[in-house]
Amino acid sequence: MVLLKLLNLLAPLYFLCLLSVTLSIQFFLLLPGISGETSSALSFSSFIHNSLFVVLLVNVLGNYILTIWKSPHGSEIYAEAELSGKPFCYLCARVMGEQEHHCFFTGTCIGRSNLRSFVLFCLHASCSCFHAMVVGVGFISRSISLSLYDPMTFLRLLPLSITRFFSGTLLNSEMLVVLMIYLWFGVGIACAAFCCHHLILICRGSNGQQFHTTEISITTGKENLQRVFGKKWLFAIFVPQPKNK
Repeated sequence: MVLLKLLNLLAPLYFLCLLSVTLSIQFFLLLPGISGETSSALSFSSFIHNSLFVVLLVNVLGNYILTIWKSPHGSEIYAEAELSGKPFCYLCARVMGEQEHHCFFTGTCIGRSNLRSFVLFCLHASCSCFHAMVVGVGFISRSISLSLYDPMTFLRLLPLSITRFFSGTLLNSEMLVVLMIYLWFGVGIACAAFCCHHLILICRGSNGQQFHTTEISITTGKENLQRVFGKKWLFAIFVPQPKNK
């Protein structure tokens, strides 16, 4: 139990540290490197990358805050939950009647009230990691002459960067970008997997909203998605907003 509480405290700190380092690298290394070119084509590319970066940043932070703000609340104590047969979250001290699981990175339970914000957070976090990874690869390719069309480049990048770093031919900032490229890749894959997993559960109608109900209803995947994301789901993808009851 102590380890779970410690993990529940450290996981959000890990996310905030990763976000801070990503913002610093994007603001001071990657985006200025793109904007520093004088070509009109590169200027347009810089505008696209800067705009995409701002949109992803707003959505990641907005949906992360909404996930915590709209976290489900329980009013029953553990003894009452045990008698009623409902699961109980010891970390949040809440009855998990509608919750799907406890997310350590947000430090709260995920239920009907914040499921949409959590799925959109995973989606935008994955996109932002892959965007940072692509820009980082373009940045580091100026210092390390590797063909990005070769599938084995990703595997050779880290050992080659370590060799050049200890030989003094690779700057500290460039080595940091190389390490972050692999971290962005791993976090992006994990967030994409979470997003796809929850979307599949929602389409199947087994996302935790029907666990403790006695009524059996047959719904389509479209109806299940609309129940979670609402009618203004397209607007919610680009602008973080709480779900109406």
